[in-house]
Amino acid sequence: MLEPVYSPAFKKHPLQWIQINLFYDWFSSVMTLLVGYLLVSFLPALIDWIFISADWFGSSREDCSGEGACWVFIGARFDQFIYGFYPPEEYWRVNLATVLLIALMVPLFFENFTKKAWLIAFLLIGYPVIAKILFAGGVFGLEQVDTEQWGGLMLTLIIATVGIIASLPIGILVALGRRSEMPIIRWLCVSFIEVMRGVPLITILFMASVMLPLFMPEGVSFDKLMRAMIGITLFQAAYMAEVIRGGLQAIPKGQYEAADSLGLNYFQKMGFIILPQALKLVIPGIVNTFIALFKDTSLILIIGLFELSGIMKAALNDPDWLGFAIEGYLFAALIYWIFCFGMSRYSMRVEAKLNTGHR
Repeated sequence: MLEPVYSPAFKKHPLQWIQINLFYDWFSSVMTLLVGYLLVSFLPALIDWIFISADWFGSSREDCSGEGACWVFIGARFDQFIYGFYPPEEYWRVNLATVLLIALMVPLFFENFTKKAWLIAFLLIGYPVIAKILFAGGVFGLEQVDTEQWGGLMLTLIIATVGIIASLPIGILVALGRRSEMPIIRWLCVSFIEVMRGVPLITILFMASVMLPLFMPEGVSFDKLMRAMIGITLFQAAYMAEVIRGGLQAIPKGQYEAADSLGLNYFQKMGFIILPQALKLVIPGIVNTFIALFKDTSLILIIGLFELSGIMKAALNDPDWLGFAIEGYLFAALIYWIFCFGMSRYSMRVEAKLNTGHR
């Protein structure tokens, strides 16, 4: 047998690749030259400001020369950007919860791990209890730390994680309810979606912070963090419902009829036939909603919670560090980009793994 060889179309010389991708026609040539000019004009100065002439070590603004970026500001406030106003002597509790979460999630990335269902159940039920005990304290001899002291990247990840985990099942139920044949259920779901999508998230956060306690039974109250998580979860669940509804509508009618012909009831049909196919189709939309939720956590500053961008703004108002807004916002942007890019790449990996369509 002969060894397999690539088609001649794949045997392109580097000069041929440049000609096809960069100088294919006059418009491509002009755009290539324009982009190259911009890179040559601005990129060296930007690299020099960020890396070469930057000040990296020190503890005060006197350690910054002023010729490049002052990353001393980030180093001096790094703990506050990560933990907010959490007591420094209790940082180990946050670190322990983070390490435990990573250790529990690592086996999920191995295909030969056979206890994924049990591990996922523990992550959804058991781990939140452990994390709540570590973060808040007040039991087992741990010092109590109120949620008003939580902040920085820690608070951003807590709200984003809770919102992502809670909004997906709520969105699925609302999407199914909107396609229900029962008018009352359908109207309620449509009303929920249109109301939540028709008002800004800032309004939802204000309502959750001010009005939600009025609807609670006497003696029941939530702190501001819980109200913010409820508001963000419901807001994103409405968008999630529309994304999932699009996937449900993309499933051919024959799939529904085939499930009915097998004698499956509604829950079996949706759980085993329809939803697995619909969710696979809308993975990009679901991840896009998750990314939007992660970035929308910055709006909780309006109700007095200082997540990453909020704690950054507070640090920039310090008289000792005035004038370093660019470095602060670049650092915050990098953190947001790392997490959003990670979610995007993982979703692409899941798409490729679940790509069972016929080509």
